[in-house]
Amino acid sequence: MNCEACLYYSYDEEEDTYYCEVNLDEDEMERFLAARNDSCPYWRPGDEYLLARRQ
Repeated sequence: MNCEACLYYSYDEEEDTYYCEVNLDEDEMERFLAARNDSCPYWRPGDEYLLARRQ
């Protein structure tokens, strides 16, 4: 997985760490953690210039 390029991968200044912002309910989290593959079904390419291009 390439989490660093994901839209949901964010930095928390207070904790000084990165984390995934995907909001999963209990059942979704269980399926996600039980997955046996390396691909994340929630991965989306992050594009910091997306909003600037829309303006």
